[in-house]
Amino acid sequence: MLKALYNPARSRFTAALVIVLLGVTSVSQIANARPAPESFADLAEKLLPSVVNISTSQMVAERQGPDFQFPPGSPFEDLFKDFMDRNGQGGQGQGQTPQQRRATALGSGFIISADGYIVTNNHVIDGADEITVRLHDGDTLPAKLIGRDPKTDVALLKVEPEEDLPFVNWGDSDHSRIGDWAMAIGNPFGLGGTVTAGIISARNRDINQGPYDDFIQTDASINRGNSGGPLFNLDGDVIGINSAIYSPSGGSVGIGFAIPSAIAQSVVDQLKEYGRTRRGWLGVHIQTVTDDIADSVGLDKSTGAMVAGVSDDGPAKAAGIKQGDVILSFDGKEVESMRRLPRIVAETKIGKDVDVVIWRDGEKKTVQVELGELEEDVVATSAEPGEEQAPVAIAEAEIKPLGMKIANVDDELRRRYNLAEGTEGVIVTEVNGDSYAAEKGVRPGDIIIEASHSSVSTVEEVSDAVKKAMDDDKRTILMLIETSAGPRYFGLTLNKED
Repeated sequence: MLKALYNPARSRFTAALVIVLLGVTSVSQIANARPAPESFADLAEKLLPSVVNISTSQMVAERQGPDFQFPPGSPFEDLFKDFMDRNGQGGQGQGQTPQQRRATALGSGFIISADGYIVTNNHVIDGADEITVRLHDGDTLPAKLIGRDPKTDVALLKVEPEEDLPFVNWGDSDHSRIGDWAMAIGNPFGLGGTVTAGIISARNRDINQGPYDDFIQTDASINRGNSGGPLFNLDGDVIGINSAIYSPSGGSVGIGFAIPSAIAQSVVDQLKEYGRTRRGWLGVHIQTVTDDIADSVGLDKSTGAMVAGVSDDGPAKAAGIKQGDVILSFDGKEVESMRRLPRIVAETKIGKDVDVVIWRDGEKKTVQVELGELEEDVVATSAEPGEEQAPVAIAEAEIKPLGMKIANVDDELRRRYNLAEGTEGVIVTEVNGDSYAAEKGVRPGDIIIEASHSSVSTVEEVSDAVKKAMDDDKRTILMLIETSAGPRYFGLTLNKED
């Protein structure tokens, strides 16, 4: 599993194992690579004073007494309460008086200015009411939290030194290459000032930790307590913040992940200036362009980010971006995949007029968007499911080429699938388990909104759209479907044998 690199009592990271196949470096790249250093000693000696140990503490509730209760009204309730009170364990609950204890955690950080600004991970200081920084020479200083960004797991601290502190500079992680040497310094298991070296094993890793995942992978040995510590290149510049490892045992197995400086530096600059991040906002819900979707909209390859929804009050809506558009480039930067777009938008200056190249109706178009500011996320919660209703016979149409049955939404279907009052349209009532639709994730209760870029509200309209796609000898049909996770486009393969 992926683990945060600090005291496990404070770890909040969870993620799935990332499995990848790595390509082979070309001969020309090997020829141009920097030779291995004879020693890292000079570099380590120079950089060690700028890396710090970070300890945090917070008060947490700790249950006392046995972990059981007698039911209210039990003849043993009063007797048990008297016993606990006599032994100094009475109070709230039956023998379960909350006690306060101070929990501590350890991590790493690095100094980025002589006047005491220090960078670390958000998960190192999250929830702490006291933060202490231990310098390389052994001095300790209380630290103030300037700002933090959970989405990128970056935090900025400030100490007040009596004299200037040694500091390090940011490097450009975008220029780092797979196979380059890298050196990590940190506080693993509380052993401060630990230096390890390795190479950059991979780049652009998505480990499911946030919307802007773009991690550097390294085999430099990093462990619990290294969180927040720097990953250096051979010039002594910070190219990453060590944040997580993959480990089945809890120790290093040579797979560590660092937040690239290309992301971290801009976040730190905003935290320093505003105390929070200020990110660009486009106002779209996007999804991956699969091969099937690319084929159904006429793209030569699966690239870009497909617009599955547009916010009514967002910049995209004002600029004329629509559901079904595929965003190919933003502000001159190519959108190779869906994951790339959120980072590009977030890093673009708020209020800037941006050219956005989209794919619509089989051709490229350019629209101009005035970028807004991303506000705090609002998490939508689903309604509690109602009581199950006895199934009743409902007229349905079977769409054999898609392996599903559909029906017009009525009161009975709203109750059966817990749909909002007033929901209209065409609902999926059955999906064959071996169909392409099932393989793509279409489920009973999903609502079909569009078929082949046309709005549909009746079974007949869906059937006609499928028939036309088959008559036009289409291999796939593009459908916009409202799922439990929101609207998504599906490129559904048509089974022409049916």
